[in-house]
Amino acid sequence: MMQLGINSVLFKDFDFKTAAQHIKLCGYDGVELSAIKGMCEHIELDRWREQASEIRSIAEELGLKLLSMEVAELSETRLPLAFEAAAELGIPVVNVGPGGKSDVKEDLQFTIEKLTRMSKLASEYGVTLCVKAHVGGSIYNTPTSLRAIEAIADPAFGIDMDPSHIYRAGENPEAALPAVISRVKHIHIRDCSGRQAGPGSIDKQVCGRGDIDLIGYCKVLADNGYEGPVCLEVIGASGHSLAQVSIVAAESYGYLNAVLRSFGAR
Repeated sequence: MMQLGINSVLFKDFDFKTAAQHIKLCGYDGVELSAIKGMCEHIELDRWREQASEIRSIAEELGLKLLSMEVAELSETRLPLAFEAAAELGIPVVNVGPGGKSDVKEDLQFTIEKLTRMSKLASEYGVTLCVKAHVGGSIYNTPTSLRAIEAIADPAFGIDMDPSHIYRAGENPEAALPAVISRVKHIHIRDCSGRQAGPGSIDKQVCGRGDIDLIGYCKVLADNGYEGPVCLEVIGASGHSLAQVSIVAAESYGYLNAVLRSFGAR
């Protein structure tokens, strides 16, 4: 059965306890801890040992699983801290973006080499490192994702398949997913309207409100027996009220839960 979670970046203006309480109220099984420097750090990697006990206690009290952590930056100085923190907290997956620029051969090769090194380190901590195709990045679509998959055999490496980035790269995620599903270990999910560079305002990212065929996408996940985390990731939430971000979270949960239940995946 798939587990539904939410990246705490949606609650970036609020402390982790407040975020976790409202994530639980919305119905989610768990949370993806945001460790995105400069955007949202509900866990600060430079002092994670000071925070670990409180994070664990909050999650246990609410019955929320710590499903994943997003570091975003493919940093060889920050990722070792992330792997150490994840191992201590029982977090199975650490997510990053690729960095670099699209269609620059040297950037893609450099990214693959870093992912190879960091996957080997992740395996030593019993953690999986996932990268997602990212608009504008060196890995940005299915062909570049496949290049990474073909180059990195380490089982501690996986793909975080975010349909909104694939959609904005000009592909249809439900059609693209089968090519990479064998190495997909994590799902970031949100909707979007149009194929422009950014996903739009937070209301446009609510699952079911946009243009992506998320029902077809979820069916491919279910048909292939995917059982990893499916985590809503909505960005751009600065300045929104607790009510506003909670509505985004709750509506998306209701949509995804109903869709996945219809396929017997929850």
